[in-house]
Amino acid sequence: MMSFHDWLLLASVCALGAMTPGISLAVITRHTLHGGHRAGAVAGITHALGIGLWAAATVTGLAVLFHRYPVMEQVLSLGGAAFLIWMAWKSWQAGKQPLSYAESEKSLHVLHGAARDGFMVAFLNPKVALFFLALFSQFLDAGMSQTARVQMVLTSMLIDRGWYVLVAVLLGRSRFLPWLRVHHHWVERGTAVLLVVIACSVAFQSLATMP
Repeated sequence: MMSFHDWLLLASVCALGAMTPGISLAVITRHTLHGGHRAGAVAGITHALGIGLWAAATVTGLAVLFHRYPVMEQVLSLGGAAFLIWMAWKSWQAGKQPLSYAESEKSLHVLHGAARDGFMVAFLNPKVALFFLALFSQFLDAGMSQTARVQMVLTSMLIDRGWYVLVAVLLGRSRFLPWLRVHHHWVERGTAVLLVVIACSVAFQSLATMP
């Protein structure tokens, strides 16, 4: 097991990373807008699964491959950029349609979409692996027990899940949500623009580092 001091330091950095506003928060907010706190929570849970996969890859040494073979990161980054563009198109199209929350709340299609987007946003972001590589390198050593490695992975995953589920529940039950639904077309368009900007930035950085 990790010492309490090391675990607290690890948990604090993971919490700060999860709370930093970005594309993940935009995706959770969008699905909460459409499907209520249930859909937002589903997206948060699957997002944490994607985070957990990268954390597990890091403690097993797989993330080191990104340093040795940068082309792997570039390919995954470009795939992630393409997925963000697809999400941006979906969001822009959704902004043209009226929001029928009464039907979407109970729709398995909505929950499936939330689960897919939450997971893919985390899984198709190789920067997550590099983040964990930088963070975990402060704690990992050759003699570390398997229990401590599992503890690191679970800590990062549970903190991520806890934060985004909390965001979904608070937003889904807040008085601010009805206003967002009335103006959902602006939320959808704003999300689409944000996704395109991030996708273009990711693609540009990936292409710029190609040999």
